[in-house]
Amino acid sequence: MHCPYCKNPDSRVNDSRVADDGSSIRRRRMCPQCERRFTTVEQIQLTVVKRNGVVEPFQRDKVIQGVRKACKGRPVSEDDLAKLGQQVEGSLRSLALAEVPTQDIGLAILEPLRELDEVVYLRFASVYENYGSLEDFESGIAELRGQLVAS
Repeated sequence: MHCPYCKNPDSRVNDSRVADDGSSIRRRRMCPQCERRFTTVEQIQLTVVKRNGVVEPFQRDKVIQGVRKACKGRPVSEDDLAKLGQQVEGSLRSLALAEVPTQDIGLAILEPLRELDEVVYLRFASVYENYGSLEDFESGIAELRGQLVAS
């Protein structure tokens, strides 16, 4: 780790602590050359495995961007979307997987979205779960209402 003050390529770790949620490690370091202290945070990089097999880094902004489309015309603020993105990332990190399939990301979005706005939930679910008929929407609405749908 390069010292941010003198750019020395070496530093010594004085203290390491795991964050309360276990998602990162905070390290206090000291540069042997200039003797200044600085802090680094290490966090596991979540990666997404897309349906076509492509692997890319997880981006919370992509989650928010996808949900934002379903929020058009609804009373959902940018703060609400930011909180939702944080919840989704937190639930994905709690899975303790280095690679997360896109299917799991969609599932992680649905529950907090349902609590945020039921109309937005239904819009998102209709695309995510590929609703193809009026019956699919009726089932989704019945599920939101807590009703059992007879098969």
